Amino acid sequence: MHIRTPRPRSLAGQLFAMQVVLVAVIVAGCAVFSYVSDQRQARDAARRQATAAATAVALSPSVRRATVSDDPSAVLQPYAEQVRRSTGVAFVTIMDVHGIRWTHPDPARIGEHYLGHTAEALHGRTYAETYTGTLGPSARVVTPIRADGSAHGKVTGLVSAGITVDRIDAQLQAQVSVLLWFAGVALALGGIGTYVINARLRRHTHGMNPAELSRMHDYHQATLHAVREGLLMLDSGRRIALINDGGRELLGLSGDVVGRSAAELGLPAPLTGLLLADGPRVDEVHLTADRVVVVNSRPVSSGEHRGTVVTLRDRTELQALAGELDSERGFTQALRAQAHEAANRLHTVVSLIELGRAAEAVEFATGELELAQTLTDRVVGAVDEPVLAALLLGKAAQANERGVELVLADDSVLDDGLLPARDLVTVLGNLIDNAVDAAQGSDGARVTVTVRAADGELLIRVIDTGPGVTPGDDVFRLGWSTKSTGRGLGLALVRQTVQRSGGTVTAAGSEFVVRLPVRQEVTPA
Repeated sequence: MHIRTPRPRSLAGQLFAMQVVLVAVIVAGCAVFSYVSDQRQARDAARRQATAAATAVALSPSVRRATVSDDPSAVLQPYAEQVRRSTGVAFVTIMDVHGIRWTHPDPARIGEHYLGHTAEALHGRTYAETYTGTLGPSARVVTPIRADGSAHGKVTGLVSAGITVDRIDAQLQAQVSVLLWFAGVALALGGIGTYVINARLRRHTHGMNPAELSRMHDYHQATLHAVREGLLMLDSGRRIALINDGGRELLGLSGDVVGRSAAELGLPAPLTGLLLADGPRVDEVHLTADRVVVVNSRPVSSGEHRGTVVTLRDRTELQALAGELDSERGFTQALRAQAHEAANRLHTVVSLIELGRAAEAVEFATGELELAQTLTDRVVGAVDEPVLAALLLGKAAQANERGVELVLADDSVLDDGLLPARDLVTVLGNLIDNAVDAAQGSDGARVTVTVRAADGELLIRVIDTGPGVTPGDDVFRLGWSTKSTGRGLGLALVRQTVQRSGGTVTAAGSEFVVRLPVRQEVTPA
């Protein structure tokens, strides 16, 4: 039988229990402290009240005269009772120096011996104590009565005034009741406040306990650094709240960027605009300094905008492979067209031979062969880079099918290994495609390509017979295109590749010029 292990209490529940106990302990401690303090203050107040009453009686001239009269009780008993009622003390007892009472709240006790200590008072000092007398335990004061009322006169009697402990406790109980009421209210308010705070905490932590939160954090960190895709989280102020290693690599960021605004990262303007935008974006292609990235963004909100989650996927390699695939597809289409044309020419040659015109057949066949071989020889002789030579021959065949003549300038020369072949394919392939599109349909449609390495740099110039670009247009901006179906990516990739290689690219009219530093200085042949 499987015994289910009870799930640990959630973090909010644990904090709630701790806070309730803490509030209860604090309230109880304050209550105990207040009770002890009030008890001490009540006894002190009672002692001061008794002292004031006893001192006032001892200093009264009528009391001094009565102590030396023949019947002190007849005069002092009414007076003592009047003082007791007016001052609120429990008793006012006047006695002789031997402790025999002249007055008492209970007249039957007059003439009896006083219960308490009087030695200090007989020596002229006021003495306070708590003692159990005929009325029960009481806080009392005993002070001397002097014949002349002076501080050093003869002691002729004693006065004791006091308040019973029961009366002090009754007063204290009333104060404690109020204290307990306030303590209960404070405890209730503290409990309610703690519950409200912890309910909010429970919502934010989704009821998870500390172990689950710690495990979730570990999973979060592992996932964040394990994925190769870039992940970027922006807060409501468009500041970076979180970024993983893939995001730093794809965006080319270094150092501590958390807390910085997206506008301060130095990213290209279109990509910065996406990061600052409010709405969601899906599979948008953007260029960084050296990469092509696919960006998706989605706002995070629950009633109000809290931030944005941005994902980045590297498309650099895919874009390069797509470009190579487009070139291969173009080569295939060119070969298919050439095969078709070759078949037509072969039928023409066969027909001329069948008609007995062998001389015309030989002339026709060799003429077509010379035209094709001339371009091949020109490219192979000037360009030692095999990939670039294949690209030029393939693009020439494609241009020819579209009615555009592709010409390699006479001063073109390029050795092998000066630059990465992929960068050359990206730059020259996109420039030729753009030039062929522009020249198609123009009078004497032609594209002239110059590739020359000299003085430590590689010069690539592409000129077409098209209408040219409008002055002021940023033709290398991502999204710029003259075709309705174009994505405006080719020329943007050209600029990215050139800048990554430390070169420059310019456009003026129908002429595009690229200058790239080469690996070694080459003397033109």
